[in-house]
Amino acid sequence: MTGKDQENGTPHCVPDVDRERRIGFPEVIYCPGKTDDQLRRVAAALFAAHANVLATRATVAQAAVLRELERAVGYNPAGRVAYVHRDRALRGRGDIAVVAAGTTDVPVAEEAACTAEVMGNTVRRIYDVGVAGIHRLLQRRDEIETCEVVIVCAGMEGALPSVVGGLTSRPVIAVPTSVGYGASFQGLAALLGMLNSCAPGVTVVNIDNGFGAAYAASRINRVRSPAASPQP
Repeated sequence: MTGKDQENGTPHCVPDVDRERRIGFPEVIYCPGKTDDQLRRVAAALFAAHANVLATRATVAQAAVLRELERAVGYNPAGRVAYVHRDRALRGRGDIAVVAAGTTDVPVAEEAACTAEVMGNTVRRIYDVGVAGIHRLLQRRDEIETCEVVIVCAGMEGALPSVVGGLTSRPVIAVPTSVGYGASFQGLAALLGMLNSCAPGVTVVNIDNGFGAAYAASRINRVRSPAASPQP
């Protein structure tokens, strides 16, 4: 996304405004490390080209910068997602469940939930159902089964996706979170536990990557038109 200005050698931004045509959703702005000027230049191009735009890991200050360009910008403070959501058409076959083990996993879960909603899905939030009180999860089992895809966010030892994977027939996408005491190694223990899940078919994304999980879930859930053909 960056290149070199041939006149003065300074970094510049090259927004990919064609991405929605190719893969179904516009380029998403990753906010950390961007100056306000870079953020404005990328966002202005995307706002002009697309009805829906996402900016992940945005601070309150960065959301304010975006709102200077577009009054319709909303902000999810828990998930740190800024967004424009003009096109409210539903593009999913069914609901996406976002399941969180504990309240400390909610920031990652909210990043996933907000991303999935802006991408055209109905989301069911099922929070604080970790395995330490497994009866809470079992009480929501029927609700989870009615969804098309399940995203499961958990830290500590990362056991929840394995349990959910053994209870539902739906695709399960596991998100390890950087939550836990010292030996959790900022989410590495949960990541390794999820990669070694005994429940077959559990897919795992990177640590704290709620955005990536929601993007994958949206692709799984999206209704494809019979007339659609691959774009070159």
